[in-house]
Amino acid sequence: MASLRDIKTRITSTKKTSQITKAMQMVSASKLNRAETNAKAFGPYMDKIQEVVASIALGSTDITHPMLQTRPVKRTGYIVISSDRGLAGAYNSNILRTVHQTINKRHKSQDEYAVIAIGRIGRDFFRKRNIPVYSEITGLGDQVSFSEIKDIANRAVSMFADGTFDELYVYYNHFVSAISQEVTEKKLLPLTDIASTSNITSYEFEPSQEGILEVLLPQYAESLIYGALLDAKASEHAARMTAMQSATDNAKELIRGLTLSYNRARQAAITQEITEITAGASAQQ
Repeated sequence: MASLRDIKTRITSTKKTSQITKAMQMVSASKLNRAETNAKAFGPYMDKIQEVVASIALGSTDITHPMLQTRPVKRTGYIVISSDRGLAGAYNSNILRTVHQTINKRHKSQDEYAVIAIGRIGRDFFRKRNIPVYSEITGLGDQVSFSEIKDIANRAVSMFADGTFDELYVYYNHFVSAISQEVTEKKLLPLTDIASTSNITSYEFEPSQEGILEVLLPQYAESLIYGALLDAKASEHAARMTAMQSATDNAKELIRGLTLSYNRARQAAITQEITEITAGASAQQ
């Protein structure tokens, strides 16, 4: 049985840990509010650019673009969004396990795929398993701006355009609520699933529809990557907040159990001392 001193030390250290996890929970909750606002604010822009792209791509059968056309798949690119830090529950493990299983299911050779890793944990995961990492970016802030990921987004789109990849997918955790995130796969390129809305606004294009499409399609693909990253950041903060809340609750439960053990051990020590005193007094009589 642990001594009173050992139990007291464990209670003290657990209380300090609880204070840390509580502080981390509050910080993540604050970051979540801002990240959720950023993700929602980006929505109207994505809806409008999709509407314009759809009105051009679906409004004329004469317009073609390589990013809109399906071609034989020789190599697939996977953009995987993870975090740079842990302590976020199953946030990283869920998405990395899904991507790993998908790669093993779809491909028989490493020549058939490559990964573009956003986040240190994802990059390290794939490198340890000898999965080819074509490009990477780490050290992103909690509130990501487009300028921070513009280079890697542009590089990913360019690799599709030059034939390095024949299709491109992005994997991230979609933010559903503060306690729920869903691993999501989205096909970025080719853009074969641009849905037309029921009421598409009529536009007049200058200089031409082809010229607009040439500029707009790469920006649209890059915006899809940025939108997925904003969504993933909100999910990361939510997952970390939930994990730290669970850790705080577990610490409090452990402290209650240790306190009960401490009181029992202290009571047993007092009882033993009383018994020894009574026995000594009886022996002197």
